Amino acid sequence: MYDTVFFTLPEYEANGVDFLSETPCFLENVAEHNYQGIPIITGKVGGLRVSASRSQIKVKDGSLCKFFLGNNFQTLGRRDTQLAIEKLSDLLHLPMKKATVTRMDVAQNFILKHPPEVYFRKLGALKYANRLQQPNGLYYILNGGRLCFYDKNKEQKTHRKEIPELYQGRNVLRYERRHAQRLASQFNVEAVTGATLYNEGFYIMAVNQWKEGYQAIQKINDITLNFQVMKTKQQMYKMGVLALTEQVGGQLELMAQINDAQKRGEISKKQAYDLRTAVNQACQLKEGFTAQNEAIEELTKKIAEAARFYR
Repeated sequence: MYDTVFFTLPEYEANGVDFLSETPCFLENVAEHNYQGIPIITGKVGGLRVSASRSQIKVKDGSLCKFFLGNNFQTLGRRDTQLAIEKLSDLLHLPMKKATVTRMDVAQNFILKHPPEVYFRKLGALKYANRLQQPNGLYYILNGGRLCFYDKNKEQKTHRKEIPELYQGRNVLRYERRHAQRLASQFNVEAVTGATLYNEGFYIMAVNQWKEGYQAIQKINDITLNFQVMKTKQQMYKMGVLALTEQVGGQLELMAQINDAQKRGEISKKQAYDLRTAVNQACQLKEGFTAQNEAIEELTKKIAEAARFYR
């Protein structure tokens, strides 16, 4: 389930290796730089970018999965992660299992019935996150990372990368959770090192956080306007809210219009909150006015299965 991983190895964990004189011998495309009087050497190993100073070495800007498996349509399980870090250690002649992990992406690709954009439209708000719809996908900006949903085949074509035969001509949605800051705090552990990644307990925790990130997103249900279940005035009011929601183009569009009205000063913060609450309550499944979208049911099932078979 791992893809991109950034490592930082301090000098005191390197068993006496001189980063500036010894490490460049194992790199490709070596270049020397000077940053504010500090000598820096950069290069690549297996497609991963390496930056070395006297005090530390960083490995970043590349996919550990692609480094080990040849592409990142696949993802690294626990055993493959250990083998990938051992391979990286052998190539650099450094104990990368002791390196601190400064970024870690947990990801999976899914072959689905519909184009990825169909699923993006049914993923709504996420508490404490900014929802950012982009031409190439959907992103939720979190404190310390982000959730990303995008069309994997489209991304490959944009970067002129080969698409494996299994995925050619298919609808491939990628969901990844990027942990980019304070990883130890996010996982409530003392430190996250290379060796931590293939610890079973940590791996299960990382996969569960990936799954729970998706589960916490509000799903946009299909509006049915089912008059047979309407029996009270309160239900009639909710039906009216649903009719309005459908008329303006859906739940996300109505929420956006409410937020815009608040920004223009046409309604207060309290009024905007009350209106958003009314829309959210009307769009819930429990009263039978809405039905869960078939595409979301499909994606939810696949994410649950991926987490269940985490190894």
